Amino acid sequence: MNFDYNSTRPKLILAEYGRNVQNMVDHICTVPSREERNRLAQVVIDMMGVLNPHLRDVSDFKHKLWDHLYIISDFKIDVDSPYPVPSKEEIRHKPEPLPYPQHRIRFKHYGHIVESMIQKAMAVSDVETRQKMTLGIANFMKMAYLTWNKDSVNDLQIIQDLKELSGFVLVLPEDTVLTKLDFRTPPPGNRIKSQATSNNNNQKQASGSNNNKKQYQNNNNNNNNGRKRQNNNTSGKRPYQSSNYKK
Repeated sequence: MNFDYNSTRPKLILAEYGRNVQNMVDHICTVPSREERNRLAQVVIDMMGVLNPHLRDVSDFKHKLWDHLYIISDFKIDVDSPYPVPSKEEIRHKPEPLPYPQHRIRFKHYGHIVESMIQKAMAVSDVETRQKMTLGIANFMKMAYLTWNKDSVNDLQIIQDLKELSGFVLVLPEDTVLTKLDFRTPPPGNRIKSQATSNNNNQKQASGSNNNKKQYQNNNNNNNNGRKRQNNNTSGKRPYQSSNYKK
């Protein structure tokens, strides 16, 4: 007894359409009449649209279905398509390989962008501007250094590395104190805004607590007034004694 398993069947070219669509397309390729092939191809196109309704949201989904019909037939079907007939080279076009950047980074913990910044600063002719850029690059190098070593960082070592990378063109005094940059710190405008928001929240909480205190005091005053009235009404009488009681 022979069993028909999927592993023994031909591989599906577009599995999302199923085995039945694949068999129908293969059958269309064997039909001798061109008119009959066109009629059957239109039926298969309609069925493919029903099986994949998400394609209706795609622009030119009919064009996409006809392209899939040619792909399923391995470009062997011969029918009159309302769209240009695709070719294997167009469908199975391989992208060109992207060139992988080959940069020999001298100090990898600083990164390649530091070397580019140094080259830009070296090209500046104005001495004051170049000195400001040198200080900014040194601060950036300190931030990059702290990414790999958060325990300690020596400003003098960073100044020496900057001098070596620039070929002794960008030089800072050895007593220069570098700033620790942190891009996660919000800008001053956001800090002021957040501080104002916190102050407003504190004021609202304070006003809410004051209102609660006032309400609590009012409740205590009402309770005390009620006790005073009760004591005045019952003064001089025993709990069981009434005005109509006769000895």
